[in-house]
Amino acid sequence: MKQSRQFPSVKITKKQEYTVKQGHPWIYEDEITETDGTIENGCLIDVFGQKGQYLGTGIFSAESRIRIRLLGNNANEKYDDAFFARKVKYAVSYRREIMRDDIAACRIIHGEADGLPGVTVDRYGDILVSEIASYGMEQRKDIIYSALRSEIPELRGIYERNEGELRLKEGLELYKGWYGEDHPEETVFEITENGLKYEVDIENGQKTGFFLDQKYNRMAVRRIAAGKTVLDCCTHTGSFAMNAAAGGALSVTAMDISERALEMARMNAERNGITLKLRQGDVFEVLPQLKEEHAFFDFIVLDPPAFTKSSKTFRSARAGYRQINAMAMRLLPRGGYLATCSCSHFMPKEEFRRMLCDAAADAGVGIRIVEEKGAAPDHPVVPYIPQTEYLKFVLLQII
Repeated sequence: MKQSRQFPSVKITKKQEYTVKQGHPWIYEDEITETDGTIENGCLIDVFGQKGQYLGTGIFSAESRIRIRLLGNNANEKYDDAFFARKVKYAVSYRREIMRDDIAACRIIHGEADGLPGVTVDRYGDILVSEIASYGMEQRKDIIYSALRSEIPELRGIYERNEGELRLKEGLELYKGWYGEDHPEETVFEITENGLKYEVDIENGQKTGFFLDQKYNRMAVRRIAAGKTVLDCCTHTGSFAMNAAAGGALSVTAMDISERALEMARMNAERNGITLKLRQGDVFEVLPQLKEEHAFFDFIVLDPPAFTKSSKTFRSARAGYRQINAMAMRLLPRGGYLATCSCSHFMPKEEFRRMLCDAAADAGVGIRIVEEKGAAPDHPVVPYIPQTEYLKFVLLQII
């Protein structure tokens, strides 16, 4: 193999070569056929096809099944500190262009979609919360954070939520806390989204503290909530529920299995002068109970946690989605609305739609799709990286 620089190199199978040429940046352990040079964990590494064609340069992960995450395919690129700083600059510039006034609460770096594999950074006002899930990017986080401070000079601190299980597969420790010495003492902040105020706990909240990807889907619910009786299942912070109330809903019930989540929803509603009815329970148990109680609704929102994080559990996850959607459809009258979501990329968009048709058949109703959406544009989709198209949001009507 001919090396394009002083980096070690590998050759990969024809199968993986095809995938790389299609644009997917991951190279798996069992697709590497030859190695050349001293390969260290986290090092830069050149990738070649079976006939010696240069395919790109990436970062090597010694313990992960994903052995190489490609950064680019420019043989003249140095892939040095300046390269990573440019990637950060491009990511921030993109959000300024497409989010405009919404940039104060948005995703700043979205991993592979921004050419920074395994890096997630969310912005909450003048605070950033990061999660790094790859060994090589953990090594280069100082470069990334320095570039972020240069691009967003008003920052008061960067909080790390490096607790994901993917880090264990990379041989990385789990931890959370402020990065560096320049940061505020508190870890609870207020943000404004769609004109509504929320408390964000960056230390103990789910993921980085708040789910920013549903921002515009919440507005889709708000637009048609006027005069309706609304049930928001798996409400978490009460975001869909409050948007329905802000849209003029007649009454809104927020339901969640977590007592803490309901308390957060109550506090957020109070913060905005909104009244919510609260109900604690498992969605699989509460929906049938509501049917028995003859408690019907005009509009139901289903935004459950991911039912599957692996292709191995897809079948049981699909059955779960089908079950709760059929339950919800049985509670809705003709003309009623259902906003339903899946946040797992293992449930493809086409399969999610087929599942909804099966659920409608189970419920004995007809449906028509009003709107289909994904994550907000600060979570961009790269078409040849299916993992970036994880969120499905379908607004449908019972007919």
